[in-house]
Order: sequence, then structure tokens, then C-alpha cells
Amino acid sequence: MTPSIEEAHRLLRLAERDLQTYRILAAHPDASLAAACFHAQQSVEKALKAVLTAHGATFPRTHNLEELGLLVAGIGISLPVPARDLRRLTPFAVDFRYDEESVALLTTEAAGLLAESVFQWAKALIEAARQ
Repeated sequence: MTPSIEEAHRLLRLAERDLQTYRILAAHPDASLAAACFHAQQSVEKALKAVLTAHGATFPRTHNLEELGLLVAGIGISLPVPARDLRRLTPFAVDFRYDEESVALLTTEAAGLLAESVFQWAKALIEAARQ
């Protein structure tokens, strides 16, 4: 296995860890929207970076999911959702972690659907790149 595929697998494992944390928080009645969506955002970010890494692409240090999605599309890989849809999760990376109030840009369920679809898509792409 090449170093870039190994690193992509590491990022994918981290994405899965964040996705699992999202699932736990989303199911808890007292969990905040910001806390659950933070982990959904983190899962998507790491999954996108895993795909870029597996394909030898470089990317800046950013939490901007739309930017990362456009980089993926720029190397000829179709996203499972439009890149503009990813932007709704981006504020949960930093902005809403330090704010007492969260603007409901999306529901907890919608965040989960984005995170689940991006994770499964990334997992399939990385497995294909490995072979």
C-alpha cells in the first residue's frame, strides 16, 4: 500500500470516528445542534481530505467543505452531493463552537444525511484506489 493510500485510510478512520460521535449525539435528546453538527462537519471534512489524499491531490488547511468539494470535483471525481450543499455544514467547524446560539442552517438529520453519504462515498473511492 502506498503512503498516500495509508494516509487516506487513516483520515477515513478518523472520519468514521467523528461520524459515530455524531450518531451518538444526534440520538441524545439533550445534545445541542452545534455539538452534533460539529462532528458531522468533521466527518465530511476528513472524508473529503481522505479522497484528495488517496488521489495525490494537495489541499490547503481549511475547514471550508465547499472549497474541498470543489477541489475533489477539480480532479475529476464526482461528489455524492453538490459542493454548495456542503457549505451548510462549514460554520459548525469553528463559528458555532464558540457561539452560545446556533443558527439553524440545517437540521441534525440533514447534517447526518450529508455526513453519511459523503463517508460512504469516500470509503468506496478509497477502497477502489487501494486496488
